[in-house]
Amino acid sequence: MYPNLYYAFKDLFGVEWKFLRFVNSFGFFVAVAFILAAIVLAKELRRKSKQGLLQPTEMQVTVGQPATAGELILNFLLGFLLGYKILALFIMNNAATDDPQAFIFSTLGSWPAGIGLGLLFSGLKWWDKHKQKLAKPEKRVVRIWPQDRVGEIVIIALVAGLLGAKLFDIFENWNGFLKDPSSYIFSPSGLTWYGGLICAALAIWWYAKRHKIGFWHLNDAAAPALLLGYAVGRIGCQVAGDGDWGIVNIQSKPFSWLPDWMWAYTYPHNVNEEGLKKIPGCIGKYCNELEVGHFPTPFYETVICLILLLIVWSLRKRFKIPGTLFAFYLILNGVERFFIEKIRINNRLDIFGIHPTQAEVISILLILGGIILWIVLKRKSEEKSLSS
Repeated sequence: MYPNLYYAFKDLFGVEWKFLRFVNSFGFFVAVAFILAAIVLAKELRRKSKQGLLQPTEMQVTVGQPATAGELILNFLLGFLLGYKILALFIMNNAATDDPQAFIFSTLGSWPAGIGLGLLFSGLKWWDKHKQKLAKPEKRVVRIWPQDRVGEIVIIALVAGLLGAKLFDIFENWNGFLKDPSSYIFSPSGLTWYGGLICAALAIWWYAKRHKIGFWHLNDAAAPALLLGYAVGRIGCQVAGDGDWGIVNIQSKPFSWLPDWMWAYTYPHNVNEEGLKKIPGCIGKYCNELEVGHFPTPFYETVICLILLLIVWSLRKRFKIPGTLFAFYLILNGVERFFIEKIRINNRLDIFGIHPTQAEVISILLILGGIILWIVLKRKSEEKSLSS
């Protein structure tokens, strides 16, 4: 396992670049997942725009104005935050930054780096606006296509998704949250995928409505992007060993040629530091290893979701009714997650004497929601065609 990229480069290439210890492996793959998902989403939106299924919106902008006080202050605050926390990781002593995650979520930081970078950001903003300054600012109308808004969509999905994932994790571990609320709120660990999906979907629905983007066409375009992003994100879970592994697996391998880590893995050097400190020669953090092998469920989900991606991608043009491709995605995603829960470790709920996991409940709702959505959209399309 590689808690951060420092361990990965040391093991794979034999180099010890200290700055890589600040790059969390899970965070790295999540970033890659968002980038790849954004590329796929933009490609699909562009295809739909060429087909005339999506239309641009017009927006009035003023050019030639100098930088406003609000812009300068906002850029200063952004620069200050990056300097106070991120730049500080490279210039402060090792004792303070030995645990990068704990450092980021603490009050520690470098005031000189924060103020210096804040002034630099403000200065660059002022200079950029000064170069474009006109004697008389002009108002212009620009056309913005849905694919031009992918950057904003991804940022909104990221922020709403992280908040939703954290909130759903708190709900799932409510008793632990009540005992120590601050450790749950400010901890970088503990994120529930479905919480992120639901909150991100609500935020994007609001954004699409505000900017007059066809909601169902947007959802259809997002279906393959979501599958790809989830598959890549699960690579981060597997590589970092963030606790998303399955139940204990003491069964013999079905195929002798199958690598052990594909069947029962002990997750040495896992980022959660679960298990026993029994790795020979390991000193310091990330020296733990599970006592017995567990199902590597993140790896299974990566493989399954890549297969589902190929299915959705190959069939996407056959779905003529807007929203039905997304409904198909909901069904596939719900089925995949429901069955993977059978070999995953999760807290269980108590619903009228039944004890499902939160993910099982949501996956069933997604399957039912996908089926209902499919029927409703298809029926509306048939009624529309009969009336026209």
